Amino acid sequence: MSRRGPVLPEVTLSGEEREQLERWVRRRKSAQDLALRSRIVLACSTGASNTEVAQRVSVSLPTVRKWRSRFLESRLDGLVDEPRPGRPAVIGIDQVEQVVVDTLESTPRHATHWSRSKMAENSGLSASTVGRIWKAFGLKPHLEEGFKPSNDPLFTEKVYDIVGLYLNPPESAVVLSVDEKSQVQALARSQPAFPMMPGVPERRTHDYVRHGTTSLFAAMNVADGTVISSIHRRHRAVEFKKFLQKIDKTVPDDLAVHVICDNYATHKHPSVQTWLAAHPRFQMHFTPTYSSWINQVERLFAEVTRELLQRADHRSVQALENDLRGWVSAWNDNPKPFIWTKTAEDILASIARYLKRINGAEH
Repeated sequence: MSRRGPVLPEVTLSGEEREQLERWVRRRKSAQDLALRSRIVLACSTGASNTEVAQRVSVSLPTVRKWRSRFLESRLDGLVDEPRPGRPAVIGIDQVEQVVVDTLESTPRHATHWSRSKMAENSGLSASTVGRIWKAFGLKPHLEEGFKPSNDPLFTEKVYDIVGLYLNPPESAVVLSVDEKSQVQALARSQPAFPMMPGVPERRTHDYVRHGTTSLFAAMNVADGTVISSIHRRHRAVEFKKFLQKIDKTVPDDLAVHVICDNYATHKHPSVQTWLAAHPRFQMHFTPTYSSWINQVERLFAEVTRELLQRADHRSVQALENDLRGWVSAWNDNPKPFIWTKTAEDILASIARYLKRINGAEH
């Protein structure tokens, strides 16, 4: 005789419970874990076995068992969070949901985003309770990040081209990530800094005196992290062509040179095009418009800013340029290549998901 498993307790939903579960599943901005639990319970209510539900919802069998039993024990409240020891919760699931929905889908009057105090006033809960709800759902209304989708008609082709150079560099060639950190200012604080002490951070005055600017030209070898650099007071096609000439002298003659750079007009100037035509071993690869994030040398510039420029105090442009040369020299003594890991398919899929989220947003 074939063995039969234990008889599963039947999951029967009231009209209100089914409506609430379907609402959680449909709500585009709800937490994904709550939506998944709702789909599991709805599938269990059809009379399907745990194995069938696991296959239908694409989760493990223990996960289905857990949320079936949790729902049968505590109904809708059992899907919100794990029960905790101590004093029973006095905040209902509807209040938690309302805080999350209001945070995601509305803004307070005369303000651009919610604060804990404003949400507490709006919901009738304490500010600390609002903070715990936001933490549980990973909500941080005070934070924002900037973005600008590329409108480059050749965006896909350029992503495949550049990422291909990172992940599968050609043989007998060097791949250089090239750009200029222009308008680097020699700033001198108006007063000396107060040094750091135990329990007290370093303090600097907010005002400063400008002593001029310079530009750092850098070409980073994406394979080993070494940097070819030049410093020029101006940022024109003349200076960029001089930098290409320095690259030409530095890279061995038997290697092809693939240069990744942005679409700045200097890089496409007729004089530069003429020089490139006379040096066929150079091949230019331009990043998509508004996509400097794909150029690895930008990460190098971030290190320069963090380690040198952010707290620097320079009384002249010459002092600034000497420090920049010293920083690059120290970097080349122990270069650290940045390892690219995302494929072009991963990047395009991520951008597609992002554009889908903002599709139809008001501007």
